[in-house]
Amino acid sequence: MSVSLLIVSHSAKLAEGVAELVAQMHGGQQDGATFKLLPVGGMDDGGLGTSPTRIHAGLTEALQGGGEALILMDLGSAYLSSTLALEFLSEDERLRVALAEAPLVEGAFLAAFEAASGADLQRVQTAAQEGRDLKKIT
Repeated sequence: MSVSLLIVSHSAKLAEGVAELVAQMHGGQQDGATFKLLPVGGMDDGGLGTSPTRIHAGLTEALQGGGEALILMDLGSAYLSSTLALEFLSEDERLRVALAEAPLVEGAFLAAFEAASGADLQRVQTAAQEGRDLKKIT
Protein backbone atom coordinates (compact mmCIF):
# COMPACT_ATOMS: atom_id res chain seq x y z
CA MET A 1 0.00 0.00 0.00
CA SER A 2 1.22 3.48 -0.76
CA VAL A 3 1.06 6.30 1.75
CA SER A 4 -0.04 9.68 0.40
CA LEU A 5 0.76 12.91 2.20
CA LEU A 6 -1.99 15.52 2.55
CA ILE A 7 -0.49 18.95 3.15
CA VAL A 8 -3.28 20.88 4.89
CA SER A 9 -2.78 24.62 5.24
CA HIS A 10 -4.92 27.69 5.68
CA SER A 11 -3.30 29.01 2.51
CA ALA A 12 -3.57 27.22 -0.84
CA LYS A 13 -0.25 28.81 -1.87
CA LEU A 14 1.48 27.55 1.26
CA ALA A 15 0.17 24.00 0.81
CA GLU A 16 1.22 24.02 -2.85
CA GLY A 17 4.62 25.48 -1.95
CA VAL A 18 5.35 22.82 0.66
CA ALA A 19 4.31 20.10 -1.81
CA GLU A 20 6.51 21.66 -4.50
CA LEU A 21 9.53 21.90 -2.18
CA VAL A 22 9.18 18.32 -1.00
CA ALA A 23 8.62 17.05 -4.56
CA GLN A 24 11.76 18.81 -5.80
CA MET A 25 13.79 17.39 -2.91
CA HIS A 26 12.56 13.94 -3.94
CA GLY A 27 13.53 14.17 -7.59
CA GLY A 28 10.72 16.36 -8.84
CA GLN A 29 7.89 13.85 -8.54
CA GLN A 30 4.78 15.06 -6.81
CA ASP A 31 2.75 12.03 -7.89
CA GLY A 32 5.35 9.30 -7.56
CA ALA A 33 5.00 5.57 -7.92
CA THR A 34 5.01 4.98 -4.18
CA PHE A 35 3.38 8.09 -2.75
CA LYS A 36 1.46 11.23 -3.63
CA LEU A 37 1.77 14.75 -2.26
CA LEU A 38 -1.68 16.30 -2.13
CA PRO A 39 -1.79 20.01 -1.25
CA VAL A 40 -5.11 20.93 0.37
CA GLY A 41 -5.17 24.59 1.25
CA GLY A 42 -7.65 27.37 1.64
CA MET A 43 -11.40 27.50 1.55
CA ASP A 44 -13.77 26.53 -1.25
CA ASP A 45 -14.10 30.23 -2.23
CA GLY A 46 -10.31 30.66 -2.45
CA GLY A 47 -9.99 32.50 0.88
CA LEU A 48 -7.82 31.63 3.84
CA GLY A 49 -8.93 28.78 6.07
CA THR A 50 -9.30 25.03 6.00
CA SER A 51 -12.17 23.24 4.34
CA PRO A 52 -13.34 19.83 5.59
CA THR A 53 -14.86 19.17 2.16
CA ARG A 54 -11.56 19.87 0.38
CA ILE A 55 -9.70 17.71 2.91
CA HIS A 56 -12.26 14.93 2.38
CA ALA A 57 -11.72 15.15 -1.39
CA GLY A 58 -7.97 14.83 -0.86
CA LEU A 59 -8.46 11.84 1.41
CA THR A 60 -10.75 10.19 -1.13
CA GLU A 61 -8.01 10.51 -3.76
CA ALA A 62 -5.33 9.25 -1.39
CA LEU A 63 -7.33 6.22 -0.27
CA GLN A 64 -8.15 4.98 -3.78
CA GLY A 65 -7.01 1.45 -4.43
CA GLY A 66 -6.49 0.70 -0.75
CA GLY A 67 -3.95 3.48 -0.17
CA GLU A 68 -3.22 5.16 3.13
CA ALA A 69 -2.88 8.83 4.03
CA LEU A 70 -0.95 10.95 6.49
CA ILE A 71 -2.34 14.41 7.17
CA LEU A 72 0.16 17.17 7.99
CA MET A 73 -1.33 20.46 9.21
CA ASP A 74 -0.11 24.03 9.66
CA LEU A 75 -2.22 25.32 12.60
CA GLY A 76 -4.60 24.01 15.23
CA SER A 77 -7.83 24.70 13.39
CA ALA A 78 -6.50 22.63 10.46
CA TYR A 79 -6.63 19.74 12.93
CA LEU A 80 -10.29 20.45 13.64
CA SER A 81 -11.15 20.56 9.93
CA SER A 82 -9.17 17.36 9.33
CA THR A 83 -10.96 15.46 12.09
CA LEU A 84 -14.28 16.67 10.72
CA ALA A 85 -13.30 15.41 7.25
CA LEU A 86 -12.53 12.01 8.79
CA GLU A 87 -16.16 11.77 9.89
CA PHE A 88 -17.20 11.59 6.22
CA LEU A 89 -15.13 8.41 5.72
CA SER A 90 -16.16 4.85 6.40
CA GLU A 91 -14.69 3.10 9.43
CA ASP A 92 -12.35 1.10 7.17
CA GLU A 93 -11.15 4.28 5.47
CA ARG A 94 -10.55 6.04 8.79
CA LEU A 95 -8.25 3.17 9.83
CA ARG A 96 -6.05 4.03 6.85
CA VAL A 97 -5.54 7.66 7.85
CA ALA A 98 -3.23 9.15 10.46
CA LEU A 99 -2.61 12.70 11.63
CA ALA A 100 0.91 13.97 12.27
CA GLU A 101 1.78 16.11 15.27
CA ALA A 102 4.64 17.62 13.31
CA PRO A 103 5.98 20.86 11.85
CA LEU A 104 4.52 21.19 8.36
CA VAL A 105 7.67 21.58 6.24
CA GLU A 106 10.08 19.41 8.18
CA GLY A 107 7.43 16.77 8.82
CA ALA A 108 6.44 16.58 5.16
CA PHE A 109 10.08 16.37 4.11
CA LEU A 110 10.87 13.48 6.47
CA ALA A 111 7.59 11.67 5.84
CA ALA A 112 8.16 11.79 2.09
CA PHE A 113 11.46 9.93 2.41
CA GLU A 114 9.75 7.14 4.31
CA ALA A 115 6.72 7.06 2.01
CA ALA A 116 8.98 6.93 -1.06
CA SER A 117 10.79 3.92 0.41
CA GLY A 118 7.48 2.06 0.74
CA ALA A 119 7.25 2.35 4.54
CA ASP A 120 3.93 1.72 6.24
CA LEU A 121 1.67 4.45 7.57
CA GLN A 122 2.92 4.19 11.16
CA ARG A 123 6.56 4.58 10.10
CA VAL A 124 5.70 7.53 7.83
CA GLN A 125 3.83 9.18 10.72
CA THR A 126 6.75 8.58 13.10
CA ALA A 127 9.19 10.09 10.61
CA ALA A 128 7.03 13.20 10.23
CA GLN A 129 6.82 13.63 13.98
CA GLU A 130 10.61 13.37 14.26
CA GLY A 131 10.62 16.72 12.48
CA ARG A 132 9.88 18.33 15.86
CA ASP A 133 13.44 17.51 16.90
CA LEU A 134 15.27 18.91 13.87
CA LYS A 135 17.61 21.74 14.75
CA LYS A 136 18.15 24.56 12.29
CA ILE A 137 20.95 26.09 14.33
CA THR A 138 23.34 23.97 16.36
